[in-house]
Amino acid sequence: MTIVKTPAARAASPSDIGLLCGLVAPVLWAAVIVVAGELRPGFDHVGQYISELGERGSTTESFMRYAGFVATGLMHVGFAAAFHARVVRLGYRPRLALLVALLVALNGIGRIGAGWFPCEPGCAAPDVLGQRLHGLSATMAFLAMIAATLLAGGLFSGERRLRWLGPYSLATGCAGLLFLALMSAGEAARLHVGLHERLASGVLTLWVFVTAWSLRRRGRE
Repeated sequence: MTIVKTPAARAASPSDIGLLCGLVAPVLWAAVIVVAGELRPGFDHVGQYISELGERGSTTESFMRYAGFVATGLMHVGFAAAFHARVVRLGYRPRLALLVALLVALNGIGRIGAGWFPCEPGCAAPDVLGQRLHGLSATMAFLAMIAATLLAGGLFSGERRLRWLGPYSLATGCAGLLFLALMSAGEAARLHVGLHERLASGVLTLWVFVTAWSLRRRGRE
């Protein structure tokens, strides 16, 4: 007797697991920020950076650093590998797909670095080495993800069923860049820096979720 395996019965492939990381990471990131904020009475999400939830010596330091930054950073690296494998299998341009995947992975590495090197209280000690490394890691993560979404706009523009991901990716990259610029412009006066940072992080993180979901669905078809 021949046994035919149904899709549900097949073992999950490495790319399936990587795309699952792309679905879980955004949810985990948002949940950690919300929970850590609730554990810090008086914390201001509009005026304070996300990194301040993991600042050195805070009650939420370990939770934010490892459950937020490091865990989601590792998941983004896994998603990047799965992204490359899946889009190449679907027939996209391999070199451009590799570049987008490398940028997504660089974003993940930047997240890991931002968690490994916590910021000082208030993220206001630029002369401290750990603070500088934290800032560089976070900046690298943001810029890499913005570049990845902008390039993904060109990558997805040529495929019929996922063509809508092209303009969506471009819009995401532009929005992320705008919010990051607004955050940088308000740093001196600490004017809505937390709000703009969360908007930038939010649109870029949502892109990971939407892209992972779309690629998983397209792969099943």
